[in-house]
Amino acid sequence: MQITFASYNIRKAVGLDRRRDPERILAILHEIDADVIALQEADRRFGRRMSVLPLDAIQQSGYRPVPLSMKPDSLGWHGNALLVRRDIDLVEAAPVPLPVLEPRGAIRADLRIEGRSVRVIGMHLDLSGLRRRHQVRSVLAHSADCASRMPTVLMGDMNEWAAKGGCFREFDSNWHVLAPGRSFPSRHPVAALDRIIVSNECEIVGTGVHRTALSAVGSDHLPVFATIALPKK
Repeated sequence: MQITFASYNIRKAVGLDRRRDPERILAILHEIDADVIALQEADRRFGRRMSVLPLDAIQQSGYRPVPLSMKPDSLGWHGNALLVRRDIDLVEAAPVPLPVLEPRGAIRADLRIEGRSVRVIGMHLDLSGLRRRHQVRSVLAHSADCASRMPTVLMGDMNEWAAKGGCFREFDSNWHVLAPGRSFPSRHPVAALDRIIVSNECEIVGTGVHRTALSAVGSDHLPVFATIALPKK
């Protein structure tokens, strides 16, 4: 069974044309057509921290948000959100504690897809290299401490400019650090800041960067995706 995961820093739905356009972001998500999507910067930063994407429009798009909002009008946890197709079962969801100086965060959802389990963690890591490494350690420790073990997909804006070093040194041989491609800045990408990391139970089918006329201006990041095959039950 093949499942497509995607990660997208939507920058509060403000595009390179400086317009806040939630409908454009929803159209890009429709283009990507992933089964599970991790979003970063999905809520406004101050005040009521309202979702920048209309919640009713998300429901109409065939997705539902994993319920982890900090406030009633929010979509996610410190701007991190997970969207899953409506036919995917949510088993458990929780915020992932991170050591932070900036308003960063991570969230976890344990899912059942056609009878198979998969754990997904979306994250947005710090600008500080040392802090990123500490945050990755926290994510790995949180996953290891969960009551059940299952194939795991980690994804998000890692803010890591190094190709293989930096915070990626925290992943041992139990993980595959994928590099779907350069995703930042979206108009002329030079850095692979957006990454997907999968546990070694998963078979990697393919990865890529979603670049279209819409995604090239929808945010300062391009979406990245990976299709994996989950192991048999």
